[in-house]
Amino acid sequence: MTMTRGKAVVVFVVFALAYFLSTLIRAITATLAPTLVQEFALNARDLGLLAGGYFLGFAATQLPLGSWLDRFGPKKVVLGFLSIAVVGCVAFAVATSFVSLLAARVLCGVGVSACLMAPLTAYRRWYAPANQMRANSWMLMVGAFGMVAATLPVQWLLPVFGWRPLFFGMGALVALAMLLMAWQLPAWNTAAGVQPANSAVAPGYAQVWRNPYFRRLAPLGFVNYGGMIALQTLWATPWMVKVGGYSAMQAATGMFWINVAMLATFLFWGYVNPWLAKNGVTTDRLLTYGIPCSVVWLAVLTLAGDTFGAWSTMLLLLYCVTSTVCSFAQPSVALAFPAELAGRALSAYNLVLFCGVFAVQWGVGLTVDGLRALGCAETLAYRGALGIFGLCCIAAYFHFLRAKGRDN
Repeated sequence: MTMTRGKAVVVFVVFALAYFLSTLIRAITATLAPTLVQEFALNARDLGLLAGGYFLGFAATQLPLGSWLDRFGPKKVVLGFLSIAVVGCVAFAVATSFVSLLAARVLCGVGVSACLMAPLTAYRRWYAPANQMRANSWMLMVGAFGMVAATLPVQWLLPVFGWRPLFFGMGALVALAMLLMAWQLPAWNTAAGVQPANSAVAPGYAQVWRNPYFRRLAPLGFVNYGGMIALQTLWATPWMVKVGGYSAMQAATGMFWINVAMLATFLFWGYVNPWLAKNGVTTDRLLTYGIPCSVVWLAVLTLAGDTFGAWSTMLLLLYCVTSTVCSFAQPSVALAFPAELAGRALSAYNLVLFCGVFAVQWGVGLTVDGLRALGCAETLAYRGALGIFGLCCIAAYFHFLRAKGRDN
């Protein structure tokens, strides 16, 4: 059974607040990068590891998270995890070294790791099938709001409050979100007629890992979608500064408009998804024709380099917007499994996705430092790192096409 419309809206809003805060915490290091580099004397490798630490903590929880979501339900699980996020925000605010920053960043990643998986698991059971893709797109739209808030608003607040009080404030807002969840989210087995998970479904993840559809989409999640998030949440700002010649404020402004464009794109997808489904436009078809567009814009960005540095924001925007087609894979994976496996299917795919984010964030930093050590100019090192990433995107896309052909 599904929820009433009014209750479904309330549940969406409560989940959305927590997800907004999680993406704000995720993306804020891109805006703070120049400040943290100066205060803690970080190099590109350190910066990549620091930003990736969030995703390392995030990914480490995904397998137990999926099982707990199926067993205990979203409410209990998300409240438990968010309490860790509060600790992580406070720890980041009081950190005095790179090691303590990294440890706090990992805690933040662990703490918010249920903020998308919990609602998507709930929507799989509580929402009508026609509304699940729309709810997914609009949750990502809310996430884009968090990305927007992490750009110019943070840049404006930095001179007034400093970066440490900002993290104290985010910890307080996470605590507020927890109170709203405890008040408004229904219990797992009694809300809207939901029954306990089917005991006939085998425990563990074996059914997920063996599924051909999951295996077909996994490389796209790891490389293409995970890599786009890695660029959006970290390397876009250094690219605009180091390659495009932007100031810190210009880079923050660029990130603001990139995230506004992402927000508008997810809003658009939320509106058109039911129409696409009604007219037989499948996720596979969107991926087949959409991913090459993102690869083309990534290639243009890489090849243009500092020659068209002033256009860095527009090229990054076009790359990120065209990459949003990859977001359809996640709810599509969930719909490919029984509802009783939704938590595990979503978390397994999220594990793949955020392992990819961590790998690309740290990998780009390692590649930039490695190319610099070989004598490459800084702009060429960034372009080389992005070029290697682009080749990996092409390889993942051809795996998707080849596996799709075998399935057919």
